[in-house]
Amino acid sequence: MSKIGLLVCGNSGIDYIDHKYDISVIRSILFVGHTEYSDYVDIKAGDFYKMLLEDPSLTPTTAQAATGVIVEQYKEMIAKGYDELIVISVSQKLSGTYEGCVLAANMIDDAKITVFDSGTVSFPEARMALDAAKMVQKGKTTEEIVAHLEELRDNHRILFSVETLRYLVKNGRLSGASGFFGSMLKIKPMLEVTKDGRVEAIEKIRTLSKATERIIEKFLEELGDKDVEVFMIEAEAKERVEYIRSKILEARPDIKEIKAYPLTPVVGAHAGPGCVGIGYIVK
Repeated sequence: MSKIGLLVCGNSGIDYIDHKYDISVIRSILFVGHTEYSDYVDIKAGDFYKMLLEDPSLTPTTAQAATGVIVEQYKEMIAKGYDELIVISVSQKLSGTYEGCVLAANMIDDAKITVFDSGTVSFPEARMALDAAKMVQKGKTTEEIVAHLEELRDNHRILFSVETLRYLVKNGRLSGASGFFGSMLKIKPMLEVTKDGRVEAIEKIRTLSKATERIIEKFLEELGDKDVEVFMIEAEAKERVEYIRSKILEARPDIKEIKAYPLTPVVGAHAGPGCVGIGYIVK
């Protein structure tokens, strides 16, 4: 029987979730000024957003993990006795991480490596890794695990609101941004992670308070009466998180809990401080 090992990229934010599983994290690199950081290892979410708030002139950039680094991580997992690996990556529309993981897999001959494009980012990607770990413990096959990951990929939703488009546009992570340039610094847009894994602006909103109310309204409209796990994502925006959470729980008392997870720095570099996301995974 095969022994399946798991890897997931740090864009998932899995570092901020307590768990008991042996999941290797593929870390992207963050550049702020002339300083290079390994995501989460050298800088964590709170310190990163504090840095940007204290100096708004900073424009952080990111780079995916080098292919050679990923190869070494594969070899480390194989050395532990794993003969099959499942690698879960951030959406390939948002990062070159998926391609790097595939290239690295092609350099390994002594293990079967399956690279899965999560089509998403942040908590849903972390949830995929955690579910995969539970399935490994239950003796499920790679094929069974991938089928479940596909269900998660196809049955989740993320809406988010940023305080400025500056970071998304500067780093080229926003699809269809041309119509927003003229008033970029004035609008507080609502964005989505699309079904094919892109980030796209869906509404132009003029003030942060209106953006907050609208994301609640839009989320509840889309939620309907679905049986879901609701989650939130935030980049040093705890007051907005608490407000949105309270309104969602008030409107849907059957939802007993909404956990909020930090947006890890290599993702937050593209969203900026103040970003709030809310989403669901269909149960």
